[in-house]
Amino acid sequence: MRHPHTIDLPSFRNLVVGGGRHLLESTLVPAGLFYLLLTLVSFDSGVIAALCWSVAVIGARLALRKKIPAVLLLTTALLVARTVLGLVTGSAFLYFLQPTLQNFLVAGLFLISAPFNKPLLARLAGDFCAFPETLSGHPGMRRFFQRVSVLWGLVFAVNGGVTLLMLARETVGSFLMASTAGSYSLIGLAIAGSLWWFRRSLRSAGITLRMGHRPAALPAA
Repeated sequence: MRHPHTIDLPSFRNLVVGGGRHLLESTLVPAGLFYLLLTLVSFDSGVIAALCWSVAVIGARLALRKKIPAVLLLTTALLVARTVLGLVTGSAFLYFLQPTLQNFLVAGLFLISAPFNKPLLARLAGDFCAFPETLSGHPGMRRFFQRVSVLWGLVFAVNGGVTLLMLARETVGSFLMASTAGSYSLIGLAIAGSLWWFRRSLRSAGITLRMGHRPAALPAA
């Protein structure tokens, strides 16, 4: 019988591949199309191209009856609002201001929910990995998610502040390259630190983590 405090997660490779695919679909490709069309044609063309990509990805998934990631739906909905605002005003500053301010909103939500038994970050983690109740209700895990929520609140607050500063000072092209590289570098470091902290907390609580484990096949009748 498996130890009650053992949890199984997908392999690290599967997590990276799946996360990378969602990142490309929802963020990197739309940003690349926007910059390409902005440089070659016009601001309006870049705005429309970014939106068309996201809508096409959702349409393709619907046609193939594939699951649509929640992050893709969210980013597309926000992109619709940004597109309308950008086309009406013709302002690149306002077009990029909305996602910049969202960093402060997310930071506030993480920090406000940190003192609760199940912070917002723990709920989001549960959407990606089905943690058993024995794990999610463990006192050590509750303390971990409360503390790591503070970390991620600070990460998004710093990211929002630096991005807002670059948006006010840099050209559109420089802003896109610098903000994308800086944001994902910061988030990548925070993810690595959170995973290390998570594994350390599991060991301290006597919980075993297995990645890429396949349950044994049932014997033939």
